[in-house]
Amino acid sequence: MVDIDFVLDEALMDPKVTVRAKEKSEQVEKIIAAIEKVSESDHPMITCRDGEELEFVSQRDIVRVYTEKRKVIVETDSASYSLDKTLGAVEEMLGNDRFVRISQSEIVNLFKVKSLNLSKSGTIGITFDNGSSTWVARSKVKAIKQMVEKT
Repeated sequence: MVDIDFVLDEALMDPKVTVRAKEKSEQVEKIIAAIEKVSESDHPMITCRDGEELEFVSQRDIVRVYTEKRKVIVETDSASYSLDKTLGAVEEMLGNDRFVRISQSEIVNLFKVKSLNLSKSGTIGITFDNGSSTWVARSKVKAIKQMVEKT
């Protein structure tokens, strides 16, 4: 028999699951696998290239996706990877509850944004948890401001 509790915690951005048991049994392994399967089906892994190696990157780990010198780059907290897809194709793969396009050449993970700098000149600067930063294109400023006001 499995005992399940739900605890509402408004401080969490993503659900957090803790499995408690006397020992790590086959039943516990199956429960963990089922939770991982459901979680990843909403946000499939992105296959990126690190030199000659293929890396599977979780959407939760992506800080931003952008184009640089006609290449699509996926930036995480710890590394950057190249991608053999167009930015538009990547945008379709990414969860729109987490990612937003801020320019013609960049998509950002809202859950990785540390701060927004709303300048008097009408631009928006974004600083991420990993210390990197970028700017919102003027054409997207109004949409980003509306989105921020909703939260």
